[in-house]
Amino acid sequence: QVQLVESGGGLVQPGGSLRLSCAASGSMIGINDMGWYRQAPGKQRELVASITGGGRTNYADAVKGRFTISRDNAKNTVALQMDSLNPEDTAVYYCNLIRGVLVFWGKGTLVTVSL
Repeated sequence: QVQLVESGGGLVQPGGSLRLSCAASGSMIGINDMGWYRQAPGKQRELVASITGGGRTNYADAVKGRFTISRDNAKNTVALQMDSLNPEDTAVYYCNLIRGVLVFWGKGTLVTVSL
């Protein structure tokens, strides 16, 4: 079993930055693919960024060049550095972990980009 807890969300002005963190508990976290998704009001959940156990990253086109995903396997954490935020980035951000056919999700953290 894996538990994921996100933190770091909040209110930020357009152009600002936030850093989200996801703490994972359980065994063998370091070899699992992990990612960040987001869900805006009235929209489907979408991939923001992912990172493999080996550190290979993938980003949605909408965040390329602005967001950076990273992981610290020793601390069982994955982070999402978000820069140059705009109102379209407003959403609940979820961390996930993939283990074979199983997908584990955190409860999410709200990011609001507004004046």
